[in-house]
This record gives sequence, structure tokens and C-alpha cells, in this order.
Amino acid sequence: MATSHNLWHKHPAVNSGTELSVGERAADHLRNGMGSWPFVFSFIAFMSIWALVNSVALLHHWDEYPFILLNLFLSMLAGMQGAILLIAAKRQDQIASQLALHDYNTDIAARRDVALLRFLLEEVHKHVTGEEVDYEALMKKIDIEIGAEPN
Repeated sequence: MATSHNLWHKHPAVNSGTELSVGERAADHLRNGMGSWPFVFSFIAFMSIWALVNSVALLHHWDEYPFILLNLFLSMLAGMQGAILLIAAKRQDQIASQLALHDYNTDIAARRDVALLRFLLEEVHKHVTGEEVDYEALMKKIDIEIGAEPN
């Protein structure tokens, strides 16, 4: 079963695979990696191991308490994560825009198809019965039957 963050790769309106730039692919991979439970658990494990190794008296300490080197690395990581998350958010906005545009174009095409079918049905109705169709009265009757709000 595909996870929800992978479903849009199959959508016809969203660029994927070779259509993406190296930066877009990197943003997708980093977003999927950094925004996952395995990343969180591995980060917690790394921090715990760092603190344990630098706290146990029997081992060589390269970063003694209060772990200044670790704090430096975490500050650099936080700075990079901010930029990476902004890039990933920008990529997600691009995907959402592509999906919205595809949805809009599909809606326009469907409206055209419905209008054409309505016209053809009117022509068939005229041909069979010889009378005009009162669409307003028909739509009100349908709205009442299905319990919809009349327009």
C-alpha cells in the first residue's frame, strides 16, 4: 500500500521522476526523510549515545558536559533544517498548485461535457416529444427530491 506522501507521484498533473530538477528531487527526499518517525528515533538515539559516551567515566570524553560541541552541531543543524524545511514547503506549494490547476481544468472540461450533454438531451427531447424542456422547473423538482438547496 502506498503511503499518502507518495500518492501524488502518480498524479498526471504533478511532475515527477525525470521531469524534476535535482533540487526538487532533493527537497522531496529531505522532506520525506526528515519528516518521518525513523528520523526522529534515530536523532534521539544519536543524542543519547553522544551524551552517554561523553558522560561515562571509563571512556574518552571529546565533548564533556555541557556538551558545547554538540550544541554547536545542533545549532548548525537547526540553521540548515530551517532552510531545508522552507525549500520543502516551497516544493509542496508547487505540488498543491499543480493539483489545483489540474482540478480546475478537469472541472472546466466536465462543465463543457455536461453542457454538451444537456444540449443533446434537449435536442433528443424536442425530436421525440416536439416540446421545449423547462430546465428551471426540472432542476427545482430534482433539488426537492434529493433534498438539495435550490440555486
